[in-house]
Amino acid sequence: MSTNRIALAVAAAAWLAAAHTLAAQGAAPAARKPVTTLTSPVTGNAAAGKKLYYDYACYSCHGFNGETGARPFVPNWPANLANERSFIAFLRGRANVAPVQPSTAMPNYPEESLSDAQARDIYAYIRTFKSTPPPLEKIPVMNQILAAAKRPYKP
Repeated sequence: MSTNRIALAVAAAAWLAAAHTLAAQGAAPAARKPVTTLTSPVTGNAAAGKKLYYDYACYSCHGFNGETGARPFVPNWPANLANERSFIAFLRGRANVAPVQPSTAMPNYPEESLSDAQARDIYAYIRTFKSTPPPLEKIPVMNQILAAAKRPYKP
């Protein structure tokens, strides 16, 4: 086999490995957009999932309702939350592809530390999250800011 063919084979293998790693870590291709409405069936137990969501400290990055924190996902659901299967594949793929040093701050969750049933429970709880911003008139500080903006400027 010539040197060029070997180099081409190595480059192709590296490209495929990188694509697999990104897919397993939840990196969506540019053409994929977040989902705004989830309709896939849920088989987990949301009450058990709530406890697991807190036990595994998911809230520390995703907030208590998925709308806040460093990695919010409500109301623009990422592709890895489109259904249970993709959620579990995201958790497992990350653990299998990058077990020692993940490319993101999210911890790895192999099946030994979080069973598929537990992952489905967490997913069921996550699916209870709704985007519920309060009406503008119910935000006191915002109303104070808007009222102050209407007053004439006095240095």
